[in-house]
Amino acid sequence: MADEPSRPPGPGHRAAAALVFGSSAAVLVVEIVALRLLAPYLGLTLETSTMVIGIALTAIALGSWLGGRVADQVDPHRLIGPALGASGVVVALTPLLLRTTAEWAPPMLPLVAAGTLLVPGALLSAVTPFVTKLRLTSLAETGTVVGRLSGVGTFGAIVGTVLTGFVLVSRLPVSSILLGLGALLVIGSVLVGWRARRWSRASAVALATVVAGSLATAFAPGGCDAETRYHCAQVVADPERPAGRTLVLDGLRHSYVDVEDPTYLKFGYVRALASVVDTAFPTGAPLAAHHIGGGGLTFPRYLATTRPGTRSLVSEIDGGVVRIDREQLGPGTSTAIDVRVEDGRLGLERLDADSRDLVVGDAFGGVGVPWHLTTTEALRDVRRVLEDEGLYVANLIDHGKLAFARAEVATLTEVFAYVALIGAPADLGLDPDAAPEGGNLVVVASDRPVDAPAIQQALDARETGWRITTGDALAAWTGAARPLTDDYAPVDQLLQPNRSRTTGR
Repeated sequence: MADEPSRPPGPGHRAAAALVFGSSAAVLVVEIVALRLLAPYLGLTLETSTMVIGIALTAIALGSWLGGRVADQVDPHRLIGPALGASGVVVALTPLLLRTTAEWAPPMLPLVAAGTLLVPGALLSAVTPFVTKLRLTSLAETGTVVGRLSGVGTFGAIVGTVLTGFVLVSRLPVSSILLGLGALLVIGSVLVGWRARRWSRASAVALATVVAGSLATAFAPGGCDAETRYHCAQVVADPERPAGRTLVLDGLRHSYVDVEDPTYLKFGYVRALASVVDTAFPTGAPLAAHHIGGGGLTFPRYLATTRPGTRSLVSEIDGGVVRIDREQLGPGTSTAIDVRVEDGRLGLERLDADSRDLVVGDAFGGVGVPWHLTTTEALRDVRRVLEDEGLYVANLIDHGKLAFARAEVATLTEVFAYVALIGAPADLGLDPDAAPEGGNLVVVASDRPVDAPAIQQALDARETGWRITTGDALAAWTGAARPLTDDYAPVDQLLQPNRSRTTGR
């Protein structure tokens, strides 16, 4: 009688744990990095995060369910290697696929993003039931095996999350993370196939695909000069102004800096900020200012130049942006500008009461102001650090029905005695023949009266084309908008997308 073919050995305890740990960790690495890849095109909003998390959880559920069913019908030895290899190929090609789609077929981006998350997530999640099937040799140890591998998988997901968020993203470009992970998964597929005596042409094809994907990614659109913890950053020279530089974060123009002339203010909203401050305080008088959000430090540089002796403290959460400021946008008046890498609200909490003449709000995450900087509680902290005659000015961005801007004005009126809003006439309802388009708006708040006529004169002198509104007209514009609080701040839902791809800092 002919000998029966020998059955490949099942994975030992350590090999099984390594497979489950690694595949579970990889799912979370892909999920977190996908958020970074999509932010320049969809914005780092609650909706984007919800979409990515939802797809990842769907992939985990689908992979676990189908993986368990398939493992009962097909020898799992034949499944583990291909699952790792196929997922590795998709992961490695993800940067190329997403960036190319965003450039050439933007409407297809959510669908392609779903595929690049769903396919590897489901395949990697199926590894756990495959391995569990091979490790179950007796019903008496079912609970032990299933519990152990489930715990190992959960621990792997935790390690993948922490490693990506605290180590990998801060040290490597997101494309390198995914290319490296894809290569590791394909290598794992090769090792599993070798151990199971199932090396095939598919393994060679997978390795070749990863190598080709690595080369192609270098030429994919959407590259950047530097990847910080929060942004894909570029500094673009102005062809019409030799000293002009534009800081671009995630595809959005955030700051314009003239490295030789800090008084040159290109963006209209920055000219509006300057009009307010120059009107509210004596000409040339030094100020104690706090800036929530730094970007290219355009306005702190302006204050340092036009008001010698001004001390500006800047809270900028992205240390990579601060490094770009120093290395590519010039040191400016560094002795007058103290930049701290910190969250804006936490920076506010550290300031003494009545310690600032001016607070400037100019922080953006993705396409809008981070919600925790918009609430009544946050603005009360702004009021706390301002002197009695102090002034708060903030850059807002909204489109469509301007629901967020209206809510933020309503919130400010809960905290400050006087509030004014500056923007395009159509956006303020001052031009009945034009529909609002949205964009930048500047809000002014203080416990002293706002000199609207003087500010309007300054706006006209700077040729902003903007108007100021206050009092009853502003109350009518705000309408029944509900103030924002730490308990209720649906900023991502209120905001309309920034279609201009410009925040203009």
